[in-house]
Amino acid sequence: MIGKPGCHLCDDAREVLLRVTAELGSAFEEKDITQDAALYEKYAEQIPVTLIDGRQHDFWRVDERRLRAALGA
Repeated sequence: MIGKPGCHLCDDAREVLLRVTAELGSAFEEKDITQDAALYEKYAEQIPVTLIDGRQHDFWRVDERRLRAALGA
């Protein structure tokens, strides 16, 4: 997930990601857009952004059902 501190949509997305990855025995990595100029330039208007295997999956909101399907659940 690509997000930033103080972002309520990021907090919501993190909750979904934590729940789904815990249930599936997966993990996720979180990157702070404010610490990476390239990520900021690419995703500044879309955070939070979720990527699966390096490809953009969702932005703004994480659809739990869609995430589960993408992760093969």
